[in-house]
Amino acid sequence: MKQYLAPKWLFSTAVLFIFLLWILSVFWSFEPELFEPELLAQQQASQRNETVVAGYTITTSLIKVSETLLNKSGGYLSNDVLPPSVMMDNMPSWEFGALEMTRDLALAMRQDFSRSQSQSLENPFLTKAQPQFNIDSLSWLLPSAESKYQEGIDNLYAYRSSLSDSRQQQGQFYARADNLRDWLKQLEKRLGSFSQRLSASVGQERLDTSLAGDSQANQSTPTANRLAEKTSWWQLDDNFYEARGASWALIHFLKAVEVDFADVLEKKNAKISLQQIIRELEATQESLWSPIILNGSGFGTLANHSLVMANYISRANAALIELSELLNQG
Repeated sequence: MKQYLAPKWLFSTAVLFIFLLWILSVFWSFEPELFEPELLAQQQASQRNETVVAGYTITTSLIKVSETLLNKSGGYLSNDVLPPSVMMDNMPSWEFGALEMTRDLALAMRQDFSRSQSQSLENPFLTKAQPQFNIDSLSWLLPSAESKYQEGIDNLYAYRSSLSDSRQQQGQFYARADNLRDWLKQLEKRLGSFSQRLSASVGQERLDTSLAGDSQANQSTPTANRLAEKTSWWQLDDNFYEARGASWALIHFLKAVEVDFADVLEKKNAKISLQQIIRELEATQESLWSPIILNGSGFGTLANHSLVMANYISRANAALIELSELLNQG
């Protein structure tokens, strides 16, 4: 009799264990809520007896986004090697999208926002922080990604404190139109890439425009005049959540830009353009009611979530290009 009970007991235990792992994975897949960078900056400045000066809000938003990656539900999941997170891909893709935006802004702060001109010295805190965010996102041991990201966050805290300390004149943030435009140009390429990858969910044939506009241009390897692109079925949800995570992070960075670059935007009459970009990106954060990412054809019966996401990101990118042009005007 016992020899039949043991297998049943083991089977029931295994089923229960798998069910609990599934419940945990669902709980860990909840995306973080949006926050208000201006309000958060004021609260933290009050708590630390610091002054909100130029650059304080955008640095605060960068710190908060980075901390969210580490402290959200389930913590940082991308480099986990144990179940259930090792079997999850949507939230790790979301994390990587937010991490890409974090890396881009950290680099812009090191190279542009904290420097008055090309011959000026780099800020020592940002010089340390920026490469610490560039460690392999999958690294889990010696060193782990979390430990290096935390070191980067600590250096961002030190940089932010130096901004509001009048005795540390090396800690500077220059809210200038040319600095902002350089970062926006980088964002254009990032959003353009997301849009192309998402649009390829239904497959598309496009003309190769890589050398358009320059009759003397050339490239290292010849390519066909017509390029066929179609995203693998296995990559659809990864691309979707990566774009969603990047949009989540960018919303906060642009809201912080609205505060720290208020005078520049007012002079260029560009504030409304920035707000429109934020509005388009906020639409990417609407609740997803389907348990899976649907991939219907463009005018088919089923929805295509990738094309909807691509639409919002493309509109945001178009507005971003217009904002860059406004900043370039005298």
